[in-house]
Amino acid sequence: MSRLENRIPPPFVAAAFALGMRGVASWTPGASVQFPGQALAVAALLAAGFGVIAISIIQFSRARTTVNPLNPAAASALVTSGIFRLTRNPMYLGMALILAALAVWFGNAVCVLLLAGFVAYINRFQIAPEERALRAHFGEAFDAYARKVRRWI
Repeated sequence: MSRLENRIPPPFVAAAFALGMRGVASWTPGASVQFPGQALAVAALLAAGFGVIAISIIQFSRARTTVNPLNPAAASALVTSGIFRLTRNPMYLGMALILAALAVWFGNAVCVLLLAGFVAYINRFQIAPEERALRAHFGEAFDAYARKVRRWI
């Protein structure tokens, strides 16, 4: 299982879970619900998700460090300001918000299980190896940051 660590680009992982949600929604129509404000909730979650990702990319760019999650050892700076004061993984949080928007859009309770699956996969196969690399690269500075800021929110 460790061979999956840092192998699949996280946007591809998110896309796979999104396709899974689409499949689940079409295979289990009885688990779907509609509710007032559903479209507004979807729009808010999408805006938040894309916004968090965009802010993260801008902050990485300003710090002149890599955005490539497949090579965390190439990081030239430990970004701890801005949105990174609230979450250590805003890009993955953004992807999770987008998947949450899809789950709400499909109105399918089973899709929430896939959202949880995405979070579990990213924690195990992306975040854990990233954190090992950042700890090796930045040492106590990363440990101090990790003690102050949660992985997600």
